[in-house]
Amino acid sequence: MNLIELKHIRFDIGDLTVLDNVSMTVPGGRIVTLIGPNGAGKTTLLKIVLGILNPTGGEVVRKNGLKIGYVPQKLNLPTTMPLTVRRFMALGKPFSADAVREACAKTGVSDLIDREMHPLSGGETQRVLLARALLQNPDLLVLDEPAQGLDPAGEEALYELIAKLNKQRGCAVLMVSHDLHVVMAKTDNVICLNRHVCCSGKPQEISALSPYTTLYRHSHDHTHLSDGRIVHD
Repeated sequence: MNLIELKHIRFDIGDLTVLDNVSMTVPGGRIVTLIGPNGAGKTTLLKIVLGILNPTGGEVVRKNGLKIGYVPQKLNLPTTMPLTVRRFMALGKPFSADAVREACAKTGVSDLIDREMHPLSGGETQRVLLARALLQNPDLLVLDEPAQGLDPAGEEALYELIAKLNKQRGCAVLMVSHDLHVVMAKTDNVICLNRHVCCSGKPQEISALSPYTTLYRHSHDHTHLSDGRIVHD
């Protein structure tokens, strides 16, 4: 069963078309990864899935009662605010101490619960954010470049954790990633986005496209103009 279905989504900012005729689905229990160059509309698309932005055109269909956990690309906390992991986990909505401990245990940050948020490393912060998302008991995890800024070992460990949570909890994952090697090993479906869906399929299908020698270069029959228009060759 599909948790999210996007039908012919369009999003404009003034005269600029950010997304054009984007259709995709996120099936239950599956990992779907968005790839594409900077400015391709990936974060905008996630915000439409989350309901933060309303599309200019098209339709978003969500499963009734869908619960979403979200991990943003960056965490911006005031440096003057003393905030422990425990207090951060309770921001916005109070959760039981047992629920907080369980979520931290699942992402491997139990030993950080009384630490201040600001001195945490990038990898530790992402695991805390992931733990907080799990408190929602989500059907779908939405992750915006969760491994950004991590070293290769940290990236691999984080994606291993995401895949483990997907299998253990059965929650679907929709994420943005730039790491093609990890994407191919840890996802069920890849969608290449550049304001519209350039191609989509299983990892092995996408990697077989020719020439697909870099993350965002593969065979297209069109050219993207700076104003968002697409000219077919």
